[in-house]
Amino acid sequence: MLYKTLESIGELYAEPMDEAQKRLDSLTKPLGSLGRLEDIVKRLAGITGEIFPCVDKKAVVIMCSDNGVVEEGVSSCPKDVTSKVTKNFFRGITGINAFTKHTGSDIVVVDIGVDDDIDCDGLIQRKIRKGTWNIARGPAMTREEAVKAIEVGISTVEELSKKGINLLGTGEMGVGNTTTSSAVSTLLTNSKVEDMVGRGAGLSDQDLMKKISIVKKAIEVNKPDLNDPIDVLSKVGGFDIAGLAGCFIGAAAYRIPILIDGFISATAALAAVRIEPKVINFIFPSHGSAEPGSKKVLEALGFEPMLNLKMRVGEGTGAALAFHIFDCAVAVYKDMGTFEDASIEQYRPQV
Repeated sequence: MLYKTLESIGELYAEPMDEAQKRLDSLTKPLGSLGRLEDIVKRLAGITGEIFPCVDKKAVVIMCSDNGVVEEGVSSCPKDVTSKVTKNFFRGITGINAFTKHTGSDIVVVDIGVDDDIDCDGLIQRKIRKGTWNIARGPAMTREEAVKAIEVGISTVEELSKKGINLLGTGEMGVGNTTTSSAVSTLLTNSKVEDMVGRGAGLSDQDLMKKISIVKKAIEVNKPDLNDPIDVLSKVGGFDIAGLAGCFIGAAAYRIPILIDGFISATAALAAVRIEPKVINFIFPSHGSAEPGSKKVLEALGFEPMLNLKMRVGEGTGAALAFHIFDCAVAVYKDMGTFEDASIEQYRPQV
């Protein structure tokens, strides 16, 4: 499935983008004065092929998985928090529940590797196995498992496409996944480990230094091929990161705009783009995560965050928050009057 899906990814549609630009320039405002809102609308037209795109059916996909590296004491949270929070998504009491309720969007929760048998109505069961192996001692997963995890993300987006979802956000839940993301992003951005590792759920100075040493050890032990992003994912990643990478690839294949959340999903987005560069055209940033590696990953993707609120909740909360920006961008594009409507002479570019 993966390689067939990659072959199906196309370019942005040029003609709808041109038509969207013409309408933007005809609205009663100085040329380009809506800034990045104009960029959003124009790219939405290029993705969907619609001159008047819609973003009225939104969903955040949350990939949930455990990580074997927690055995090394890299997180301040106990391992069972992954299972507990996954269950709490269905109790409606988590941060992403509040955000998606407020934005009128859905959450789609996928068990791609939680180390527990969870029985919640609505949970998508796609468990590769119960957590990855410890990357400090060997590879997180086999290459075949990495491909399978990517394909879980692709198939999840395929099903959402059939349901008419037209804007996606990405989220995750997995104790230890800032460690795996730090390892993957260090390699994909060719950065220093120290620049990519953060405090996660709130590590002390001493534990932060330990986390840095564990990421270094994982890279040394596994020696991932820097030119093969799937090898990087399989050796030092997680099922959640690979699954989210599949979501970005699937969104490109099914031509659905998709938002990055924070550090973990940005790392997944970068992996997806390294697998297939055309995926970048379908991805949007949301906020600037407080995790230090987030900035470097966004820079590697060529993105600037839309918001900078020093958030580091995860779960897709930043992506859901950015849904409001998309709603406003589309609303002003559709509802604002033109110069003709207002009987005002249209602005002309200054030469």
